[in-house]
Amino acid sequence: MKAYLFIDFGSTFTKLTLIDIEKEEIIATAKSYTTVETDVAEGYHNAYKELMSQVTGEIDIIKKLACSSAAGGLKIAAIGLVPDLTAEAAKRAALGAGARVIKTYSYKMNNHEAEELRDSNADMILLAGGTDGGNTEVILHNAQMITDFGITKPVVVAGNKSSYDDIEKVFKDKVEYRLTENVMPKLNEINVNPARETIRDIFMERITKAKGMTHIEDDISGILMPTPQAVLKAAEALSLGTPDEDGVGDLVVVDIGGATTDIHSIADGAPSKPGVIYRGLEEPLSKRTVEGDLGMRYSSESVYEASGLRMIKKYLDVSEYDVEDEFKKRYNHTDLVFTDEKEIKFDEMMAKICVDISMKRHCGYVEAVYSPLGTMYQQIGKDLTELHLMIGTGGILVNSEHPQEILKAGLYDNEDLNSLKPRYPEFSVDKRYILSAMGLLTMVDKNMAVRMMKKYIVI
Repeated sequence: MKAYLFIDFGSTFTKLTLIDIEKEEIIATAKSYTTVETDVAEGYHNAYKELMSQVTGEIDIIKKLACSSAAGGLKIAAIGLVPDLTAEAAKRAALGAGARVIKTYSYKMNNHEAEELRDSNADMILLAGGTDGGNTEVILHNAQMITDFGITKPVVVAGNKSSYDDIEKVFKDKVEYRLTENVMPKLNEINVNPARETIRDIFMERITKAKGMTHIEDDISGILMPTPQAVLKAAEALSLGTPDEDGVGDLVVVDIGGATTDIHSIADGAPSKPGVIYRGLEEPLSKRTVEGDLGMRYSSESVYEASGLRMIKKYLDVSEYDVEDEFKKRYNHTDLVFTDEKEIKFDEMMAKICVDISMKRHCGYVEAVYSPLGTMYQQIGKDLTELHLMIGTGGILVNSEHPQEILKAGLYDNEDLNSLKPRYPEFSVDKRYILSAMGLLTMVDKNMAVRMMKKYIVI
């Protein structure tokens, strides 16, 4: 039996999925705690041993492909010109590449900002600024600051192409850099895919820095991308389909992890109501947002801070809990997996908060504008009110007996009338935890990936 093996080195768990190529079926799945504190290879081999214990007969694994968010995943600092324009476009490109944007800088960087960037834990810098043929002064200043302050992180240059000759002179023999297409070639027009792919290429070259990853290199065919980008690729394939396989249409994926909550939407997000005017930067068809303060374990204390007691009470009767202590317990023991019903209820309350806040941040909103012609309405961000499919993934959703109740926390609420959250979507859950695997499969056989997601996720 010929098979593909897909590996996801997650921030909390390493997950393996074995696929029968001919039958287009899942043979087995397994997971083990990601041992990033010691050696990533340990968690991988533990999961592999569990996986193979489920297999009968001979298996010929012809490809082993991986994605990773271990060791904190991919961390990027984005630099642009205007905060709401090129800096925001750079941020979106980085997020779409599966990165966590830890800092965004705008205009000319000062000495304090350059020092902060140099001393940060960013893995990479995305340098943008100016439309093609527009301002070159700012991006050249920021390139010079990177050199002057001895910043050695690799730089992806995705700004005004008119500046590239001068940037090459500034960076030559001093900074590792790649030139790619401008993330905003024209005003309010975004072009994020070339930058995304360049970021992915550098990620693939440098991911082996994670503890123990070098020990695994010889055992797998390659680490292709960050895990969030794999999930986004899967969502794109399922939504849009291929020339040979129909997609299912607009959708959103809610991915609740131990450290972050990621939202991926595949929809144009244009105004769904007449009389609403769109304002602001063009929204990409495929959009990812990542909330670094919303996670089930590593970010549990910041979930407490972001929500407040009122929101907690909205989703849980807290009379039987020491609320602050429960959040601290999860932060201090990131490997906790609960079987007690009381603890599970607390986890599910946290998950609802993660979904509620992250969906609000991801979706757009409308606001009234008063003019001589009367009241008008402007839309900022994506309108997802008519979206018809919401897919949940992540351990808390996969293992919950009430995943739909968790996902419902991300729907439109009469308490927030301006929000453009989904109103009446259908719900699906990635029960077999295969979205990241399907994203990897799109790199091998996209048609097969679409068919399998319809079979195992949409149903």
